[in-house]
Amino acid sequence: MSFYEVLVFIHIFSAILGMGPGFMMIPIVSKATNLTELRHAYTIRNRMHIFTMVGGTLLLITGIWMGIINNYLFQQGWYVTSLVLFLIALAFGPLLLSPRSKPIKKLLNEAVGENIPDQYSKLSKKLFFVERIENVIFIVIIALMILKPF
Repeated sequence: MSFYEVLVFIHIFSAILGMGPGFMMIPIVSKATNLTELRHAYTIRNRMHIFTMVGGTLLLITGIWMGIINNYLFQQGWYVTSLVLFLIALAFGPLLLSPRSKPIKKLLNEAVGENIPDQYSKLSKKLFFVERIENVIFIVIIALMILKPF
């Protein structure tokens, strides 16, 4: 197995282990029926986020490394488009997701009782909208990686 093939192997596993949990972030918290379940769901979600961060970092590193080894990749539209889309999705974290997550974390920390606060629905819709956009970006990237259309 060549070094490049090892990179491809790591890249594919990173996609599965990193992006897979990312697609489950919304469904996990959407099924909660009371505050205890919702808090627990967000705890699980935060633990899963570690996989997405590690997987995403490995994806970026191995993807760029493969491009450095095979410079022609930087001339392929699917590769450059995937890289740009990935960087855009990466920027979602600090620019869009974090500002929408913080009020939810604060709300969950301050809420008392078992009823999910009414504000949660409004806040979560804003967060989930951005997460769905990010998921679409990742689906497009996966399709580009598989199909290599241009």
